[in-house]
Amino acid sequence: MADQPEKVSFGQRIKQIGQAFTFTAKRDKVFLPLVIVAILVPLIAVAALVTFTELGWWLIPVGILMSLLAMMIVLNLRVNKAVMNEAVGKPGAALALMDMIRGWTTTPAVQVNTHQDMVHRTISRSGVVLLAEGSPHRLKSMIAQEKKRVSRIAGSAPVYDYIIGEGEGQLSVRKLRTTLTKLPKNLTSKELAGLIKRLEAISARSAPIPKGPIPGNMRAPKGMHKAMRGR
Repeated sequence: MADQPEKVSFGQRIKQIGQAFTFTAKRDKVFLPLVIVAILVPLIAVAALVTFTELGWWLIPVGILMSLLAMMIVLNLRVNKAVMNEAVGKPGAALALMDMIRGWTTTPAVQVNTHQDMVHRTISRSGVVLLAEGSPHRLKSMIAQEKKRVSRIAGSAPVYDYIIGEGEGQLSVRKLRTTLTKLPKNLTSKELAGLIKRLEAISARSAPIPKGPIPGNMRAPKGMHKAMRGR
């Protein structure tokens, strides 16, 4: 049975948002100016309406709420960008960023070698996606092996594969979310459930994943992604 989402109190949510704010401000020079603009524009607009029209002072709370909403939108967009920029070139980055994308069921390190090159498998209604991290020339055979294994039971589900990196022909972690969310929906919910069950049945025994795959200096604060996703 799937784990129940951890309940977060109002105080914890505020703390998480504060951590996200600090994390982003340290890494994004334009974040604070954008936040200031996001806060001021609704307030100025409401103040102008109250001053120069017959609209009542009841608009002031509306302006405050609009400012807070605008600030949260800016925070959500910029914190995701900050996390992705920090992830570039870091081992395990693709696996960590999958936590920020809803609708995907990810199995880490379905293929791994002694050099700690890895292939992760993630599944959604788009089909099966293999995300490979490590040395490209070593990963090719690992991808081919996993793709052959998955294709035997995937049925009509397409199997995509990407090598994560900044080199030619590779997929940057900056574009990981965009690339996956743009894939077409090829499966129904029922077909997806069946595919997940079949793939879990053939999964190899868990392979050791290197401890601390993502350096601490690129980690977003604990619980930040859940706060940004509204969990």
